[in-house]
Amino acid sequence: MTLVTQIYKITEDFPKHEIYGLTSQIRRAAVSIASNIAEGAGRKGNKEFSRFLYIALGSLSEVETQLEISQRLNYISHIEDENKRIYFIRNMLANLIKSINKP
Repeated sequence: MTLVTQIYKITEDFPKHEIYGLTSQIRRAAVSIASNIAEGAGRKGNKEFSRFLYIALGSLSEVETQLEISQRLNYISHIEDENKRIYFIRNMLANLIKSINKP
């Protein structure tokens, strides 16, 4: 959830011509992370939960890539804090997947 709010704050200053492009894409990907975790947790069984966690990991990778693109386009200057948060979230998701997939 913190990553989502940070992404929204960061993208507020993106150029207006990106509102339907990169701004929208990175925001949707960030929201997708939390949404897929929540949806998976509400599903029946660990197999389905695991599937949604993998989808969340994919969305997390999208956000990471889109932040890099934003930096290369000079829309933002520093992404170190966000990259640290992404690394932390990736590790948490990977560990949760391992945990729920144990026999």
